[in-house]
Amino acid sequence: MTLTVYLAGEIHSDWRDEVKAAAEGLGIRFTAPVTDHAASDDCGVAILGAEDDKFWHDRKGALLNAIRTRTALEEADVVVVRFGDKYKQWNAAFDAGYAAALGRPLIILHPPEHDHALKEVDAAANAVAREPRQVAEILRYIVEGRLP
Repeated sequence: MTLTVYLAGEIHSDWRDEVKAAAEGLGIRFTAPVTDHAASDDCGVAILGAEDDKFWHDRKGALLNAIRTRTALEEADVVVVRFGDKYKQWNAAFDAGYAAALGRPLIILHPPEHDHALKEVDAAANAVAREPRQVAEILRYIVEGRLP
């Protein structure tokens, strides 16, 4: 079985690298948002022209990123969404909701202290993991039917 797995959510840590390394050899194709924060924020004005108003600057970038995100979520076989500790992650919540609406299997990754805040998101998930290693073990089980 070959899967395309979209790694959504928090971009301020190396969790994606951890999942990929732990899932080495499974033949999984991983996709993700642009994780260069500045490039993600500024893509709209870099491509479509400068904006004096920060709202329109952000809006241009958000619309271009939405094309990438929606396309990747629609092409994914499984979606993993990470909610990190540090930042409010509205994008992660959108990704989880959109993936659920598309009927994509959903793995949520977050620390226990977010359990209450994310109870509805977790309820829509097929699995809730605490560590990137657990995500890789879930993927290994899905692909190979093998326990860690």
